[in-house]
Amino acid sequence: MVEHRGIIQLIQTQTYHINMKTKLILSITLVIASNLAIAQSKFFTRNGSVSFFSKTPMENIEAVNNQSSAIFDTEKGEIAVSAQMKGFEFEKALMQEHFNENYVESDKFPSATFKGTIKNYSKSAFNTGEEKQVDIEGDLTLHGVAKHITTTAKITSGEGKIAASTEFNVAVADFNIKIPGAVIGNIAESILVKAVFQLDPYTK
Repeated sequence: MVEHRGIIQLIQTQTYHINMKTKLILSITLVIASNLAIAQSKFFTRNGSVSFFSKTPMENIEAVNNQSSAIFDTEKGEIAVSAQMKGFEFEKALMQEHFNENYVESDKFPSATFKGTIKNYSKSAFNTGEEKQVDIEGDLTLHGVAKHITTTAKITSGEGKIAASTEFNVAVADFNIKIPGAVIGNIAESILVKAVFQLDPYTK
């Protein structure tokens, strides 16, 4: 009977040590994962949405590109976006053809890009999981022309992801985009641009 009790106590002791080791390993794993999340400084997507809308009394025109790339450096507060011009889809195939061939000349200028920085950036402000409204300034390059712009964006950081959205107006004339006289009344002088991104940790 005494021998049995000794065996039981030995088993209980070994089980205790195993449980303690398991808890220790789990704790170390959680700490490492947490540190990796904190150390992660770049977030990226290839499936961002960039759209534009033109409103006139004659016609409304909208196009969407759901294959836009964006990268956000949380250490520096820098943002870069790239959208292939042929990736914009229109309701009317003829408008899409005119857009690429006549207006933005997609073969010659295949992409639109934006490179900017969040004003008064603080990395700690994005670790709360709350939506933050920020001012971003940078260069928008379209149709071979670069213009310095400032816009307001909403950014939320949480659960290892970053969500960002913005909208601003672009004057067609600022980017040397010529509209034929026959359809000049169909296209607005100022185009509303919207962008929405869901970014994941960047991996090479």
